[in-house]
Amino acid sequence: MKLDQIDKVKTVGELKASGYQSRSIKEELRSNLIRHIQQDKTAFPGILGYNYSVIPDLQRAILARHNIILLGLRGQAKTRIARQMIDLLDEYIPIIEGSELNDDPFSPLSRFAKDMMAEKGNDTPIRWVHRNERYTEKLATPDVSVADLIGDVDPIKAAALKLPYADERVIHFGLLPRSHRGIFVINELPDLQARIQVALFNILQEGDVQIRGFKIRLPLDIQFVFTANPEDYTNRGAIVTPLKDRIESQILTHYPKNLQISRQITEQESKIPGATKQRVKCHDLIRDLIEQISFEARQSEYIDAKSGVSARISISALENVFSAAERRMLIKGEDSTFIRISDFVGVIPAITGKIELVYEGEQEGSAKVAHILIGKAIRSQFPHYFPSPEKMKRQQDSTPYQKIVNWFGEGQSLDLLCDVSQKKYEASLNQVPGLKELVKKYHPDLDKNTQLLYMELVLFGLAEFSFLSKYHLEEGIQFKDLLSSMLTISEDDEDEIDTENYQ
Repeated sequence: MKLDQIDKVKTVGELKASGYQSRSIKEELRSNLIRHIQQDKTAFPGILGYNYSVIPDLQRAILARHNIILLGLRGQAKTRIARQMIDLLDEYIPIIEGSELNDDPFSPLSRFAKDMMAEKGNDTPIRWVHRNERYTEKLATPDVSVADLIGDVDPIKAAALKLPYADERVIHFGLLPRSHRGIFVINELPDLQARIQVALFNILQEGDVQIRGFKIRLPLDIQFVFTANPEDYTNRGAIVTPLKDRIESQILTHYPKNLQISRQITEQESKIPGATKQRVKCHDLIRDLIEQISFEARQSEYIDAKSGVSARISISALENVFSAAERRMLIKGEDSTFIRISDFVGVIPAITGKIELVYEGEQEGSAKVAHILIGKAIRSQFPHYFPSPEKMKRQQDSTPYQKIVNWFGEGQSLDLLCDVSQKKYEASLNQVPGLKELVKKYHPDLDKNTQLLYMELVLFGLAEFSFLSKYHLEEGIQFKDLLSSMLTISEDDEDEIDTENYQ
């Protein structure tokens, strides 16, 4: 029904006269999805990387009128997908006014609605409910009870209305009955106790609910959407087999399959003020490195792959690296700046709290693992900008990096501190012979800031490929000759050195 007609339809009689026809929630979703597809509207806007996997599966499940379980690791947009299903509902539907259960005026469900219809007939007042009111979400936790989901006898209601406990009007309905004609989402389904899962059997299959000893039948009309983490199946809990059997479509979600999609997600979800973006410039290299950290983490021997590595790592890391550069800019009183690789010290807190370490990772420590991931990201991205030092090792002739390496071999070192001004940062990099010339050779048309960033990348890359040593100082990074560092290292220094360079 059109929005301008709603104000004119206020009773059941007027609703009948308007020609309105009720339909089930699953039929409603199906019909609106068909219209979306025919009109070539974007399916589930803002859900990126699922165009050829998850979204087609979702559309098939909705067209088939199925209840759905979204199965995937954390940070794979499962809850967001469920919430966006609201957009496939009709904008408004009518219910009997005062009803707790969103009673359909043409098919009343509750005792209240039936009594109202019997008393007032076509004069029964109706209320129009917006689709946003037809979505219910519940996080499955061990303390969820049958009363929470289904309902229970309410002694206060019985006393207030002076009703015997045999009267069904003393029932206080739970979330499920109140979600009649709507979408009901249970997140982390395996965390729900088995006896509570059993209570969902009849609702999914026959549409029945049982509350205490009452012989009532509530043919609830609900679109169920469940979410679960595959790890939960084996560790924290399990979905009981009969319940799994009643969920018709199981849809597997996944992480972004390439850096481009991952970058789009991070850019979409990160909350960086516009004023900050104007004053702090971020090169594509920085964005690629941040995304590469997540890809490296998902393959790391130190991190529990079954737990997953959420896309929130990249989102938080991008926000943090902007903040690190902004803080430096404010400390030095500069009007603008650009993000440096040395600013990645701000990324460490974004990683350490979002990874679940295996035993080997626990031995290293979360901060050390974060440094290792950043190093691996630099190693992976470096060959996209400069010749691979790994291949150069096998050549007998001098490499493009020889002049740089020789300078460090003469006993020189370079400190790249986190909070130095733009002038000192530039001066530090320019003191390394051959560094600027190398960048100009492979990237001749760079602006000054990008040139400095690439010079920094060369130093970090040579350290990751074991041409130089890299120390983590309290205030930044120190680069030195690899061989002399190995000969002079003491036990007290071991914890300060990125030992990955010596493997």
